[in-house]
Amino acid sequence: MTLPVSAPLDEAGRRSIIAGVLLAMLLAALDQTIVSPALPTIGTKLGDIGYLPWVITGYLLTATAVTPLYGKLADIYGRRQVIFSSIGIFLVGSVVCATAPKMIFLVFGRGVQGIGGGGLIALAMTVIGDIVPPRERGLYQGYISGVWATASLAGPTLGGFFSEHLHWSMIFWINLPLGLFAIWMISDPLSRLPRLNQPHRLDLFGAALIVGATTMLLLVLTWGGSRFAWTSAQILGLSSGSLFLWLLFAVRLCTCAEPLLPLEVLKNSVVRAATTSIFFAMGAFLGLSVYLPIFFERVLRLSSSQAGLSLVPMTTATVVGAAISGRMSVAVEHYKRIALIGLLGALVSLLILVGSVSGISYLPFELLLMITGFGTGTLFPIATISVQNAVELRNLGVATGVLTFLRSLGSAIGVAVLGAVVFSAGRTMAEPMKSADGFGLRSDFSQAFVYVFLVAAVGLCVSLLCLVVMEERPLRRTSG
Repeated sequence: MTLPVSAPLDEAGRRSIIAGVLLAMLLAALDQTIVSPALPTIGTKLGDIGYLPWVITGYLLTATAVTPLYGKLADIYGRRQVIFSSIGIFLVGSVVCATAPKMIFLVFGRGVQGIGGGGLIALAMTVIGDIVPPRERGLYQGYISGVWATASLAGPTLGGFFSEHLHWSMIFWINLPLGLFAIWMISDPLSRLPRLNQPHRLDLFGAALIVGATTMLLLVLTWGGSRFAWTSAQILGLSSGSLFLWLLFAVRLCTCAEPLLPLEVLKNSVVRAATTSIFFAMGAFLGLSVYLPIFFERVLRLSSSQAGLSLVPMTTATVVGAAISGRMSVAVEHYKRIALIGLLGALVSLLILVGSVSGISYLPFELLLMITGFGTGTLFPIATISVQNAVELRNLGVATGVLTFLRSLGSAIGVAVLGAVVFSAGRTMAEPMKSADGFGLRSDFSQAFVYVFLVAAVGLCVSLLCLVVMEERPLRRTSG
């Protein structure tokens, strides 16, 4: 059971803590948006572009696996220690990335970053939950949206600028001063929070199973049809290994005393529908965010800086959609309709892109991307509200952790799937063609994005269907 704060925090102390943890959240949020515009430059400089999708998925994979563990670690060892450890690991990974001489070292560094970054967002939300009463938490949605808006604006811009005018490694070196400043800012305020006394068992075996299963699945999606034939012994072996580990993970969920994903929460129909919906939506959205800079640079012939700036409208529209959806859900009785309308608009815009991407001009293209981002953004608060409203208060943190876990897992798989589409349709991986940019892209590379937008549209369609079947329960108006 959570222990009460020994001395009530005044408003200044509470705001100081919230400002500090939001800075830690910004550190992780910025890292998710600053890398994408630099991917073409990184691929040119380091080579081995077959592993380029792993610059993103390597981070997402480890961040996904450790997210459910961080809440329990914070309960056992206290918020302050765990946040400091998370930032420290993140900074070590940043140094490895910045000094990487080859792509494989960069991917390894991104994996280390993910181990640290996976806890920053979850722990920030946990600390806010510690000191803000439930009925007041909606008031802080604006601050959280502001963090993501800042990352959405600054990340692509800085990533494109650094890679074009300075050096791509600057996108990782910048984490050091930000991380050290975050530690300095939250050190004293977090010391005023109590040490919690909640004994938990960490399901490290379950985490290892899901890392192994997901890694094999991502390798299948990365190598299948490019490095190896889909029917080759390597791909079939990896597919079988992934399936076997997923089955072991399912058995683990049923037999472990305190599994990574509690069955009590997974059996809830609203939780299942909402988490599945956000799984597919995040896969489509983040996959597009990662590979659109390649389209801007290689098809529309924009510079790295221009490609980064071209991502800003879509990512900003996503944050605006989430903020508006969150505020409307307080006043609208049928809150699910907000996300239904938003997702439908996003789906229609992607289908238009499927039919017109080859000859579309820049401004209409950006407008359709903004509609896609805005519509997808409306789902995020609705899914969170639905999950938290559907479970008992004692399972609130666990249910939120499940949602975050599947959101991260969907992101990792979405990036891998769209990466397989981009590089399988846009170039020949086994025998890359030589070109001035070193990317070996075919002249009809724009046709690859017809399939990219089609696959993303399928993901949003599944997300929309899950939301349609989800039960809309009246929202609780009390904290309990």
